[in-house]
Parts: sequence; structure tokens; C-alpha cells
Amino acid sequence: MQKKLAVLNPQLKALEEQRAACEDPRKQKLLEKKIEKVHDKIRQAKTGERFSRQTKRDFVAYSFIAPNFIGFAIFTLGPVIFAFVLAFLNWDGNNPISFAGLENFVKMFGNKRFLASLRNTVVYCLATVPLTLIAALGLAVILNQKVRGRNFFRTVSFFPYVASLVAVAAVWNMLFSPAKSGPVNMILYNLGVAAKDLPKWSAGKNWVMFTVILFSVWKNMGYYMVIYLAGLQGINAELYEASSLDGANTWQRFRYITWPQLQPTTFFVTIILTINCFKVYDIVYMLAGGNTGVLNESAIVLVYHIYEEAFRNWNLGYASAVSMVLFLIVLAITLVQFRGEKKYAN
Repeated sequence: MQKKLAVLNPQLKALEEQRAACEDPRKQKLLEKKIEKVHDKIRQAKTGERFSRQTKRDFVAYSFIAPNFIGFAIFTLGPVIFAFVLAFLNWDGNNPISFAGLENFVKMFGNKRFLASLRNTVVYCLATVPLTLIAALGLAVILNQKVRGRNFFRTVSFFPYVASLVAVAAVWNMLFSPAKSGPVNMILYNLGVAAKDLPKWSAGKNWVMFTVILFSVWKNMGYYMVIYLAGLQGINAELYEASSLDGANTWQRFRYITWPQLQPTTFFVTIILTINCFKVYDIVYMLAGGNTGVLNESAIVLVYHIYEEAFRNWNLGYASAVSMVLFLIVLAITLVQFRGEKKYAN
């Protein structure tokens, strides 16, 4: 103990002298932290404790984090790391693992189903993101006004998002039945569309992606409407009062007040919506999977292609390589969006 104190006491004295002579507030704070650590070491040396007071506090904090982190490490972080490693390997889940190098990536760009899934996913994102933004913002602006039955219409708009996907997809397929007797096709037929020209919707290769996009917009716009409503209610009402005094009309108030004030909200919604669009799987599977659950090249998306290769063909290395490509695409798009954040969201 005496040896430790003989070393620590001069250190403490030197640090206190430095703090007394220092005039920079930032350096003073750093010196105070060092002094506090030395005080802990001196107290620890005198009492014979194995751990300092700060170390004990850290143990308590980490004990609260540990259960969640252990579960995350075992069930999420570990599989993610293994998936990245598996992208450079060949494995079917049964036979021994063999090294593949870049073979899985080379094979990927010669696979027609991968190219079709990539094309369909990009088309789906390019159409769904702006349409959902427009629908959600339009609903939010309308239902932010003092209209009769506003709470009822807010609930109705949000209901598709929380409703069971299986149920609403089944109803949607009934409404958009490819047969002439389908409700939507019956309306089109009565409006003069010939029976042979009626759209096949999710059963037709030329209409399936349009149907999926339409369904996605309808199902998700209520959720993003709520986010926009929160943004609208955060806008200072004095800005609208001042614009009314200046003679601004409804469109001018929206263009010069509402839209600029909603830029951070729009930035957030765009990122979340883009990521969710690239991860789409269940909607396409429920609408276009049919009785067999197998998607053709006009409806297949990247996540379904990963599932198909991993759990139908048991080509786990190739599926992991596709997963890595999907991750890199989403990461690149997100980084580009964040690069434009200062210009776009402020």
C-alpha cells in the first residue's frame, strides 16, 4: 500500500497544480477527470478494495445490458457474421463446407432469376416510395384540418397497416380477381373495357408488379400518414397566420411553409420506406405466390430469391452472397441519402 501511495500522491499533487495553473475550461475538465481517477486509486489502495467505485458502477451498468446483448450476439450478430463468411463458401447444410471465393458472386450475375429479382425490386422501390410519400402526405394534410369525422378517417386510414396481411391480401385478391366476375374487372367491363382486355392483376405477368405496388401503397400509407401528422402538428401556427396576413393562398402556404418545415420528416420517411421496399417479401408472396408459393420472373424480388436459394435449393453460400449484395445496395442508397441530408432536410 505504501508503495502505491508513494506513487499516487505525487501524481495527484502534480495534477492539482496543473489544474490550478490551467485557464482553458476544456483542459480543466480533462484534468478533473484524471484527478478523480487518482483519488479512486488512492482510496482503493487504502481500503484494499479490488475494484474502484467507477469499475463497480460499470459492472452494474453492463449487468443491465448483458441479457439483451447476449441474446443479440447469439441470435442476430453471430448469424449475420456467419452469413457474410458463408458468401465466400459452398454449403448445402449437410455436406462439408468448401471454399468458393468469388464463385458465388460470379454465378449470381449469370442467373436470370437474380437479374429478374433485382430489376423487379428496383422497379418496386422507384414506384412505391414516391407514391407512398405523396399518398401519406396528402392524407396527413387533409386530416390535419378541422374536418368532420377526422378521427374516424384517421383510424380508417391507419387500419390497413395494422390489419393481418393474410386477411387483407385475400380480400385484395378477391377484389382484383382476374376473372370477369371480379368486382374491379366488373366495373371496368361495365365502363366499356372488352372482356379480353381486362387486366389479370396479380395473375398476369404484365400487371402483377403494378398490383403489388398499388397494394403496398394502400397498406403502408396510413403508417407514414401518422408520422407526417406528427410533423405537421409541430409546425408553428404563427407562420400560417403571418402568411395569411400577407395574402398567401393555400398552395403558397403549403409550398413555402408546410413543405420546407416537413423536410426532416420527409427525409426520415424516405430512408425508412426505401429500406422496407428493398426488404419486401411477404406482400409479393401473398399476392403473387398462388397455390404453389412459387413466384415467376415477373414477380420475384431479391428477398424471395434469397429464400428460394437458401431453403428450397439449399444453396446457402449463394443465398448469403445475394444477401450481401442486397446489404451493399441498401447501404449505398442510405449513404447517398445521408450525404444529401444537410441540403435536403435542413
